[in-house]
Amino acid sequence: MNMIRTLISQLTEHLTKKPFTILTGARQLGKTTLLQQLHENLIRAGEFSYYLTFEDHTILNKINEHPENIFQFTRRPEETEGKRLFLLIDEVQYATDPSNFLKLLYDKYAPSLKIIATGSSAFYIDQNFKDSLAGRKQIFLLRPLDFEEFLLFKNETVLQKEMGIIKKRNEYISSHKEKLDALLAEYITFGGYPAVVLAKDKEEKINLLKELRSSFLKKDILESEVENEEKFYQLMSILATQLGGQVNVHELSTTLRMAEKTVDRYLFIMQKCFHIHLIKPFHKNIRKEITKMPKIYFNDTGLRNAILNRFELLSTRDDKGSLLENITYAFLLNKYEEEQVLFWRTADGNEVDFVIKENDLKGYALEIKWNDRQYNLSKYNKFILNYPEFPLSPVSFEFENPENWILKKS
Repeated sequence: MNMIRTLISQLTEHLTKKPFTILTGARQLGKTTLLQQLHENLIRAGEFSYYLTFEDHTILNKINEHPENIFQFTRRPEETEGKRLFLLIDEVQYATDPSNFLKLLYDKYAPSLKIIATGSSAFYIDQNFKDSLAGRKQIFLLRPLDFEEFLLFKNETVLQKEMGIIKKRNEYISSHKEKLDALLAEYITFGGYPAVVLAKDKEEKINLLKELRSSFLKKDILESEVENEEKFYQLMSILATQLGGQVNVHELSTTLRMAEKTVDRYLFIMQKCFHIHLIKPFHKNIRKEITKMPKIYFNDTGLRNAILNRFELLSTRDDKGSLLENITYAFLLNKYEEEQVLFWRTADGNEVDFVIKENDLKGYALEIKWNDRQYNLSKYNKFILNYPEFPLSPVSFEFENPENWILKKS
């Protein structure tokens, strides 16, 4: 059964636009399925739509000879009875020069031709999609399932609809809190990869995550031309233990006996392959904000737990607070751009987990605690006094004060 991702509405809306549509994200998140669903919808609407994959070497070899050879496998734009031609291309990054492929077709045939393309690795897209495509494309990022999509994939439609009420009405407390807590604990432990969410039991989920950890991570390593695969895995394992902590490149370089520039490059690859996020510090002094060490979160907590081979009950874990931070960050990314979600830390150790800049002058801040009893307002006086325009709120999983429940802050 093909489940529908919420991003499909944005992609469908963009079908009417002139720029080509590029769908990217980590492997195994459902980009191919989304592309096929769009193709089926276009066919049902009576449009001229063709689905092609560049994993087919017959097609790939032809378009590498010349971009217009793509029309050997489809109609040409002038053969569609005045209607637009839609080409849906999977794994566009396998073209020798995807930038040139898209540029030539756009400049010669748009808007009569509309291409919707997927690419597994942003590393490849960033390297090959050069400035010549400026104004000719819009990139859409497919993330792991958010918690509402997770509930939908679990066939918990009542709870999924209730999530919408919770987000709109701060005074609302769910009558299904216990069930929501259990599902949220599952989501935190096993993450939001669609196949993992749909797996029938814990053992199947773990096996799928281990497959992602090994074979699919290995593909990213090979395609990104990582010189030392073992060191790359070691670095990722260390980062997994530092979830929510600051990343010190010099310290990592010393620990792994690697050059700092190599550590920087591997971190860049991990970000561009959508495995980690490095978030910047918040500070009134922009220079300090840029130069201070970032904090690390993973794109998916399930993959992070697979790297460490840790799947024990959430309530017994010593890292549950960090995991809660990680999914809170994922929630925030559904609403804000990455550069809007920051953290605050001083040299003497004062820290606030997230500072959200709704604009340059105001926003709000969140402090994440597993239990709201851990939240001591006096610890944050320095931030509160210096940044009154960013009011601070606690976010907790276990709470004595209902206003602190995480689902009310998502």
